[in-house]
Amino acid sequence: MITTEQVKELRDKTGVSVMQCRKALEEANGDMEKAIVILQKKGGEAAQKKADRSAADGIVVMRTDGKRALTLILNCETDFVAHNDDFIHLANTLADMVWKDGVQSMQDNSATLISDLVLKIGENIHIGGVEELDGDVVNGYTHFDHKSAAVVTLQGGTPEVAKDIAMHVAAMKPSFLNKDEISEENRATVKSVMEAEVAAQSEGKPQEIKDKMLEGKINGFFAEQTLLNQSFFKAPEKTIEQYAKENGATVQKFVLYTVGA
Repeated sequence: MITTEQVKELRDKTGVSVMQCRKALEEANGDMEKAIVILQKKGGEAAQKKADRSAADGIVVMRTDGKRALTLILNCETDFVAHNDDFIHLANTLADMVWKDGVQSMQDNSATLISDLVLKIGENIHIGGVEELDGDVVNGYTHFDHKSAAVVTLQGGTPEVAKDIAMHVAAMKPSFLNKDEISEENRATVKSVMEAEVAAQSEGKPQEIKDKMLEGKINGFFAEQTLLNQSFFKAPEKTIEQYAKENGATVQKFVLYTVGA
């Protein structure tokens, strides 16, 4: 006969529901270790069954040391689970594994950890991405809800400057670093949108004026979408490029990460 104490002990060890613990103990004839293995196996089966369900929510976690930055996205199905302490703990555990021992070590251990949590929580969970950046100066910023994060690499400057710019990236979400990243395809897409707007605003005006209006709108759009041209959110009187230069830095790269948006 399975006792309440046995069920409680297994639940304390695994975090799985009382009903699942009792069923596992019954299947294992009261053997605690066998019951744990049964639950682990069921966790793997549950993860497999849920693998085709959309997992577009989740969180992004980050590790930085001034020269290197690691970001890991862990996806789940709902925002409710994204705020679950066990889910957050798992994301940080996986990030720590990568940070200390590399991606392969994390991959070797992640399946069991994820399966166990799938069994406990009941949602599809998977790793959405892992990325590492390094450079002369590297730092990042993670928004308080862990739904967005940014990493910035600098030549020169300090980690504090890189973090300031990363905060700006997370808030303003630029699409390009500088004008050199804007492709002809990007310009053609924006032009097709702006042409209709210019036509509505310039009826009866000479073509030369229309062309200047169109070019102005296109340039204005890309200025707003280009990090180095954006007004620094902490000091709007200067651009990001000016802020970096004043602090002895050149922005080399930025990466913006978002989840659940």
